[in-house]
Amino acid sequence: MDLIALADFNLVARHGGFGKASRAAGRPKATLSRRVAELEASLDLRLFERGTRALKLTEEGRALFERTGQLLTELNETAAAIALGGHSPRGRLRISAPLLFSQIAMGKLAAGFALKYPEVRLDVTTEDRSVDMIEEAYDLVIRVNPEPDESLVGRVFLHDRLVVVASPDLTPAADGSAVPAVVRGPVRQSDVWNVTTPTGKSRIPVNPILSLSSLVMVRDAVRMGVGAGRLPVSLVSHDLATGRLVHWGDVEGPDIALWTLYPTRRLLSARVSAFLDFLREAFPQGTPDELAAYVGG
Repeated sequence: MDLIALADFNLVARHGGFGKASRAAGRPKATLSRRVAELEASLDLRLFERGTRALKLTEEGRALFERTGQLLTELNETAAAIALGGHSPRGRLRISAPLLFSQIAMGKLAAGFALKYPEVRLDVTTEDRSVDMIEEAYDLVIRVNPEPDESLVGRVFLHDRLVVVASPDLTPAADGSAVPAVVRGPVRQSDVWNVTTPTGKSRIPVNPILSLSSLVMVRDAVRMGVGAGRLPVSLVSHDLATGRLVHWGDVEGPDIALWTLYPTRRLLSARVSAFLDFLREAFPQGTPDELAAYVGG
């Protein structure tokens, strides 16, 4: 496939017409039209629907544009980085990050990164769902305990753990009856939380009386004394230190691990490398205490 013709096709598709693409790139409209026609002939596909007023991508053209646009951008940026010695991160950096981490830390991280690398345009989307990095053109995603994916590589940059906490006014029932609880997600009529305490393992029967969609909301409700809650220790570290909340035990199960992930087939761009280094500087040990200190600082 002719890369020049492919680049011209992407230029026209991005601007929505030959005239606009010609003006934006400072290249003859006839040249762009010829290049696209040559690409269509080589692929034996029609990439544009050519109307009297508008130029519209065909289904095949849209698929080609979505799959090749980001790759061409990466090629251009890689060439520019090599020409500059690879020391000047620049361009757009799209990141997908989970809700809780975004709420408590991402604003501060993004601002610090923008100040350090003013030529990088950072675009952060908050979502907990699994995203298709290739199709949705993300450069980097941050996820909590992600499922293995052979198409992605990454590393853990932060650890956290779940703890059961409550207001000092609320205590576990001595007779083993259920205590009121605030939960994230669907409410079940009864539940048991298994925890580890300094004296051993324990079971806490709970009656979920309040369901909220955000762990920050759960923490705020627990602070009000309405019930106990299971929360990341980094989110309640300050409350525990001041006595606003008390620790009932560590939730049994694997620790929380925050990963940075990126596609294996992509070259690691200067801007992605810079953001990974920035995270390492912010959380050199990757502990819950570091995250709590960063959020509270």
